[in-house]
Amino acid sequence: MNPYVIMTDTTTDLPESYIREHGLSILSLSYILEGETYDREHPLDVKEFYAKMRSGAMPTTSQVNPEQAKAAMCACLEKGLDVLYIAFSSGLSGTYNSGRIAAEEIAEEGLFPERKVVVVDSLSASLGEGLLVHKAVMLKEAGKAFDEVADWVEQNKLRICHNFTVDDLFHLHRGGRVSKATAILGTMMNVKPVLHVDDEGHLIAVGKVRGRKKSISALVDRMAEQMNGFEAENDVVFISHGDCIEDVEYLKKLIQEKTGISEFLVNYVGPTIGTHSGPGTLAVFFVGQPR
Repeated sequence: MNPYVIMTDTTTDLPESYIREHGLSILSLSYILEGETYDREHPLDVKEFYAKMRSGAMPTTSQVNPEQAKAAMCACLEKGLDVLYIAFSSGLSGTYNSGRIAAEEIAEEGLFPERKVVVVDSLSASLGEGLLVHKAVMLKEAGKAFDEVADWVEQNKLRICHNFTVDDLFHLHRGGRVSKATAILGTMMNVKPVLHVDDEGHLIAVGKVRGRKKSISALVDRMAEQMNGFEAENDVVFISHGDCIEDVEYLKKLIQEKTGISEFLVNYVGPTIGTHSGPGTLAVFFVGQPR
């Protein structure tokens, strides 16, 4: 069995400690804020990022290009490692396509004929992508072969459920997710959307409620429905947030009361996704029924 590495993107929003512990290879998406370019090698503290957004700063993001993906893959291949790249949703970014192009170029140029590169479109985002990577990591560390892990990821990726809400509709408007009229009216009426990621990897609204606490309760209600029958696969639930840790604690409390789950991995929504969802985003990810 050839040794292999799991590669993914900064959009998994996995903690740096997790990345180091499990030896992941990471492709970094960049963003520009107030004229400065940031990425994994040149980071901005995430709390400062959200503070700047709250004060009116408008970041812009960039996808990974094929040259970056190819260089990262070749660096792993040169070490004798096959590469399983679990990429950011093609419904939200061109990064997956860049990875696909890079893998095709490596094969066409015959650079590492004895090595293997597989690129999987996660159709996931934030810690949803992170949860899919985590499941692959657990299989790898249990001794599963490259092809077995790659097949599991491809066959099960649509069972990674994403439920989230946002606090400010205008960030979704900027990203083309809601109309300006919806953003204005929703803000006036304190309407909070409930969204998920569909089978094509797009952000889709599935409901709306009045008030923040009701929106958090709605996340848990949907979670209980979708998780029904898959409880055993959810030893840990992933939660990401746009600098709203008090809401995270409330969400954890509701999940524990509703499902009995008490293990969580919590981290910030990183700048790449946070640029489009804004401060106050709250998301929960778990294994459940196909979306």
